[in-house]
Amino acid sequence: MSLKLVTFADAHGSRPGAMVGTDQVLDLVAAGALPAGAITMQALIESGASTLAAIRAAVAAPPAGALLQLADVQLLAPIPRPHRNVFCVGRNYMDHVAEGDRTRGITSSELPKYPQFFTKAPDTVIAPGADIPDHTATGVTQWLDYEAELTLIIGKAGANIAQADALSHVFGWTIGNDVTGRDLQRRHGQWFKGKSLDRSCPLGPWIVPADELDATDLAIRLWVNGEERQSSRTSKMIFDVKAIIHQLSQGFTLLPGDVIMTGTPEGVGYAMVPPRVLKDGDVVEIEIEGIGRLSNPVKA
Repeated sequence: MSLKLVTFADAHGSRPGAMVGTDQVLDLVAAGALPAGAITMQALIESGASTLAAIRAAVAAPPAGALLQLADVQLLAPIPRPHRNVFCVGRNYMDHVAEGDRTRGITSSELPKYPQFFTKAPDTVIAPGADIPDHTATGVTQWLDYEAELTLIIGKAGANIAQADALSHVFGWTIGNDVTGRDLQRRHGQWFKGKSLDRSCPLGPWIVPADELDATDLAIRLWVNGEERQSSRTSKMIFDVKAIIHQLSQGFTLLPGDVIMTGTPEGVGYAMVPPRVLKDGDVVEIEIEGIGRLSNPVKA
């Protein structure tokens, strides 16, 4: 079973942990598995491979008193507030490009020649199980939509990274939901505003270390209220993870803890006939093979 790194909170505050089975969390601070002073996921990521080895040893033989029941703690986003913007890639699955073009009356889609990058503000990040506000009460958006995305966490700093070296800069994999106000996205002529609504980036439920999962061909699926809306594989990306890291890092230093969302496959709500938006009471679930399942309700 893969190592699953979490950030959790209880009466003593928030700190890094690791899942033990399905219903227990190992407190990595109490277990003595982290370097002195490393009390956040960001510090864990920055501390390097030796820390992962210590964590694996602690999970294999949990120290007395360091195991907590999952029911007694709250899982937060693995990185509750990324220290920089959340980097994103738009239009990175051919079938998603085609469905978006159809909504604009374009019958012959053209592949992007380069990755189309944008960001989400770091304060958009929320925990697994946390409410996604629909923003309708304030009239901000009437077209809230979902996007299931394989998400990576950078573990080693670098600029001008060669494709051949790109995966060595990945710390691990998680799941992201790039919740989007489609009307804002169209109105402002760019993607940042429509994709940076408060609490519009569920992330988690944990991070699987990069060396434990080959993410090149994973099943990625999304359901709304149990109805499957998206079903694809990460091998259908136009630009794979190596190309994304290579292109994003040109003249730009990626840092440990940077979050990169890699794009969404076809099946988004605005492209359905008729279009279907997220509304109060909906539950959005995303599953990525080898990682797990991220679930969040929508609330008015």
